[in-house]
Amino acid sequence: MKGPISRFILEHYKHFNAAALVDAAKAYEAQLENGHKMMITMAGAMSTAELGKSLAEMIRQDKVQIITCTGANLEEDVFNLVAHNHYKRVPNYRDLSPEQEQALLDNHFNRVTDTCIPEEEAMRRIEDHLYGVWKKADEDGKRYFPHEYFYQILLSGELEDKYEIDPQNSWLLAAAQKNLPIIVPGWEDSTCGNFFASYCIEGDIKASTMKSGIEYMMYLANWYSTEGGEQGVGFFQIGGGIAGDFPICVVPMLHQDLGKTDTPMWSYFCQISDSTTSYGSYSGAVPNEKITWGKLSVDTPKFVIESDATIVAPLIFAYLLGW
Repeated sequence: MKGPISRFILEHYKHFNAAALVDAAKAYEAQLENGHKMMITMAGAMSTAELGKSLAEMIRQDKVQIITCTGANLEEDVFNLVAHNHYKRVPNYRDLSPEQEQALLDNHFNRVTDTCIPEEEAMRRIEDHLYGVWKKADEDGKRYFPHEYFYQILLSGELEDKYEIDPQNSWLLAAAQKNLPIIVPGWEDSTCGNFFASYCIEGDIKASTMKSGIEYMMYLANWYSTEGGEQGVGFFQIGGGIAGDFPICVVPMLHQDLGKTDTPMWSYFCQISDSTTSYGSYSGAVPNEKITWGKLSVDTPKFVIESDATIVAPLIFAYLLGW
């Protein structure tokens, strides 16, 4: 039985991007019912948008089996977890002068559209905790993926006295508790990646203590080969960029570079994006272009919802959760 949000969507979302939202949600649900696993990929600033309020429950209810995200989304869920009360909203961000932007910087507020992340309370609050697990691994001669270090500090309980939101709304904590596979391509392009690089530059930690993007691709190739079965895995893409580009390539790599021609294609594809289809934009490419790269098949259910992911993704998740 669907709840009031789902019933509202079904009653009122009849055309255009609204209809695409409903079609994509129904097809996602059908994928799960037919035994397919699902990957969700996250670009943009979805963690700062507090997508964890719905994504965490998606994880707990096994509506997603693997996540690919940017380094920013990985860390910003934890920033929000430990520093939410110190965030600053700037509803009139379009009207800010360069001097006002400088004032935000001077006060250690890093702006993401209308929301400012407090450097001291968010970023610096977890730096020492990450350094602790990085340094221990380095001294023990061990190596882990970026997300595994976050799992270590979350599961240790050492951050619990710093929580400023209901931990039920942290998607990364929910993922850690399930040991959900996470792929984080280009993790170096993140605040915590910069922290780690600085320790390496100073000679305090070896760069090899952090597993690499190539190793993430190797891990994903093994996961897809093992978990994809004969049906393949669904691909639900929020935004564009490396979070989507990196993982979708695993299928043509398995086919073309490893000769595993019996590997199933991605079984479902949906992208929420407002990227323009022009000038070679991969984020704005229509799904059929992916057929030519061996990522999707002619028969793969394909959806594009040209809208704001901060609006669309929670609604689709609400439908899948029966809210």
